[in-house]
Amino acid sequence: MKPIPAIAITLVLFLALLFCGCTSTAPQAPAPASTPLTIVPPSAALTQEPFPDARSLNTPATFGASDMTGQVTVTRYTIKPNYNWTSPSWNSPLEQVAASPPLDLQRGYNMEKPREGSTFLFVFIRVANTGTKAVYAPSPQQLVVNGDGTIYNYRSVAGADVNIDGVVGKQYDYLIGKGGTGGYVQPGESNRVEGYLIYEVLSTLAPEKMYVVGNLDYQTRAIWKLG
Repeated sequence: MKPIPAIAITLVLFLALLFCGCTSTAPQAPAPASTPLTIVPPSAALTQEPFPDARSLNTPATFGASDMTGQVTVTRYTIKPNYNWTSPSWNSPLEQVAASPPLDLQRGYNMEKPREGSTFLFVFIRVANTGTKAVYAPSPQQLVVNGDGTIYNYRSVAGADVNIDGVVGKQYDYLIGKGGTGGYVQPGESNRVEGYLIYEVLSTLAPEKMYVVGNLDYQTRAIWKLG
């Protein structure tokens, strides 16, 4: 009998080991782990601060240049669902006496109501001249309220002699020029102008969502956060 060649024996052993599962292939590298996606909920985007550099109340903003400079300050605010008012040019003497004694702060005779779903926002403004020459004060049209992305313009009262129940002072526009188009403020703290502006805003708006935006001159914008 002829001897079996050694190469044949080696081949038979290899096939036997292969079919018995005794061989192994080279281990495969594990699949790389996928980077998890970061999903930002819609509520997070809605809570982003629209004006992160907004001033707080009673923080002045400077406008003007050289010796003609001034400061505007939003000092406070109040919200009224309606308000009572009286005016000598609108109400007769009898109506005024019915509202309150002549020398007392008039309680108001006429009631002003907002539209359905709205309320009145009173914003109190102070303008002072910090220079040495008269400075042109910003008109009320240059001061708007941004409420959750909606712009609100001021709403004027009937006249310069209007007295509002529970509100001390006059409306800002009648203090700086006829018709609220603006006027000059003289130097000195005693010549400062202080008054209110009325805005009719949604009653569901929280103060934290409302900002006073003032374009004080051609190059200066200032923003105050109410809440």
